[in-house]
Amino acid sequence: MFGISPLGWVHTLGSLPAIPLALYMFARHGRIVPRSAAGVAYFVSMLIGATTVFLVAHETVSYGIGAVTTLLLLAGYGVGRISSFGRAGTYLETIFLSLTAFLLMLPTVTEILRRVPDGHPLVTDLKSPLLLGSQASLLVILIAGLTAQIFYLRRQSRFAA
Repeated sequence: MFGISPLGWVHTLGSLPAIPLALYMFARHGRIVPRSAAGVAYFVSMLIGATTVFLVAHETVSYGIGAVTTLLLLAGYGVGRISSFGRAGTYLETIFLSLTAFLLMLPTVTEILRRVPDGHPLVTDLKSPLLLGSQASLLVILIAGLTAQIFYLRRQSRFAA
């Protein structure tokens, strides 16, 4: 179904929970909160997706996205534990983890458009206007979201002071 191998299904179904978890945390907390139950589940799901991509990828760019996602995920979950960063740690954590969500959605949207509907996908060319427009929209959402998150964190730190 959809031309996905059994290992591809492990990759897909393993990383799929990260999408609603990220949406939940963005809606509830304005960012991905690593030290929460949803944050732990997000980490596990993202780690499954980011590491299994090396076993199922067919495009060279997929290896780069997997490597960068893994590094950002580890950095995002690790930076908050280093006290010498202070408040900057929260900003870095937010930026790194928001980038992981972006790097999750970029191939997700691309693969959906390239595989659905089964047998007659919406996109057959990587230079398709629909695909490029979808990817550009994700970039705009990332930039707007990061901007809103930074302003929110700044406002929170001012109220705490």
